[in-house]
Amino acid sequence: MEKSVPSFDALLPPEMAQRAEDIGIRKATLPTDKMLLLAILAGAYIALGALFSIVALSGTSSLPYGVSRVLGGLVFCLGLILVVVGGAELFTGNNLIVMAWASRKVGTRALLRNWLIVYVGNFIGAVGTALLLILAQHYTFADGRVGETALKIALSKLQFGFWQAVVLGILCNGLVCLAVWLTYSARSTTDKIMAILFPITAFVAAGFEHSIANMFFIPYALFIKHFHPDFLLLVSTVGDISALSWINFLLKNLVPVTLGNIIGGVGLVALLYWSIYLRASQKL
Repeated sequence: MEKSVPSFDALLPPEMAQRAEDIGIRKATLPTDKMLLLAILAGAYIALGALFSIVALSGTSSLPYGVSRVLGGLVFCLGLILVVVGGAELFTGNNLIVMAWASRKVGTRALLRNWLIVYVGNFIGAVGTALLLILAQHYTFADGRVGETALKIALSKLQFGFWQAVVLGILCNGLVCLAVWLTYSARSTTDKIMAILFPITAFVAAGFEHSIANMFFIPYALFIKHFHPDFLLLVSTVGDISALSWINFLLKNLVPVTLGNIIGGVGLVALLYWSIYLRASQKL
């Protein structure tokens, strides 16, 4: 009897679709406590990627726009690498659970339960990380340039109109879910990391909007504003920060970007790949 030889070739899209379905089932049936803890970890991991991006962009005003954007996007990849390789539950990536839902292997209640718990956990992890950095006064590093960059990024995210933020969220999570989708082809940790790098770098460099990253970027700036108002006197290039408020964060950014992320992840990736590779099997 011949022994089967393990394959190191990447999985092909039909096999990736089956893996996505199986992973979706496992994610939707996690116990609540485990799901919440893994979601808190994911929020913290994305926050660490966002912080890495802030640090990389601090003091880079002499670089061309495109170069600085690509640099910020490349280091931001840390967040999704930690989520995928380390194991955590990320709301935007979990939009792919819809593939198992469309196959009727996950119920609507289980899908929405996962999204709600993971979204709340991501918020706790991202905002909690921001608070730890405030306590560490990390924003004062590099003579305040780190905090200055954080404020500028947050303010830029509050300048979008509602529908512009929705569309930027759609485009963002199309790329994020494509990155996660590509990791389903992976046979090794290296494969997973390489699959993540280019889609995530692209969405950050292009200026698209990610709801979970914004749970760190904007609260971090808000905490600087509220807990260290004197710091604002040290940075002269930030300008008017009156738009930086919790209401604007929620209504002008988080709500429309979250809506866009769901549309992008579900409509542009999950349902399209399900219809191509899994829908036919439902008719047999």
